[in-house]
Amino acid sequence: MIELKGISAGYGRDTVLHGISLNIPRGRLISVIGPNGSGKSTLLKTAAGLLSASEGEVILQGRSLTGLSRSEIARHIAYLAQGKSVPDMTVGQLVLHGRFPHLRYPRKYSPKDRSIASDALCRMGMEALTDRPMSSLSGGMRQNAYIAMVLAQDTDYILLDEPTTYLDISRQLELMKTLRALADSGKGIAAVMHDLPLAFSFSDEIAVTNDGALLAADTPEVLCQSGVIKSVFGIELKYSAEENCYHYKYNSALSRRSAAIEPD
Repeated sequence: MIELKGISAGYGRDTVLHGISLNIPRGRLISVIGPNGSGKSTLLKTAAGLLSASEGEVILQGRSLTGLSRSEIARHIAYLAQGKSVPDMTVGQLVLHGRFPHLRYPRKYSPKDRSIASDALCRMGMEALTDRPMSSLSGGMRQNAYIAMVLAQDTDYILLDEPTTYLDISRQLELMKTLRALADSGKGIAAVMHDLPLAFSFSDEIAVTNDGALLAADTPEVLCQSGVIKSVFGIELKYSAEENCYHYKYNSALSRRSAAIEPD
């Protein structure tokens, strides 16, 4: 489990998070939602050890992150940032980079590393693009390549900052199904999400942030009834059992954003 205990963190003198406590257990998919600038990305960076907490502590499976090396953390926690550059390499080379934390001297990829990277490419439907330069791909396909790299890292925990960015709706649904399956297989997943119906349809838990504080963390069902979504976003989010999806009402006009969970 990743445990955030009373975390305050930020950038220089600018404190963004204020006393946040949150658990990210294995086998659970947690969506982090909140208005722009509410501290969602900072929360994930701190949980991944990329930002140091000014107060509180981050515990990874019983050990403080401050006592672990960057490579040790990377063998347990994979992190995918929101904004990424376009590297001068092929898709296959990028995905193999996910194996780097597991390499030992002389840091050469083993057949096992290449097999894991190949499986990650297949899982994201990218196997036919292995030799394509990253610069030749659309934004959505680049995002899929980066997600494949994260999967190749083969960690217990995966932290994703807006993973559905650049993806069309069908690809968003496929990605959420992949994350759901990973959580069901025992991975701990936390993702910053802006599409609320999509987040609520696939997540075990929703963490709501605002002004650097954690307002609530509970199941989608409980949060839908709590009024916190209306308070933070000014919308009403409801579940329709008949349609098997969430939808929201805004300014008295019903706006559909559905993310139905289709049975396998």
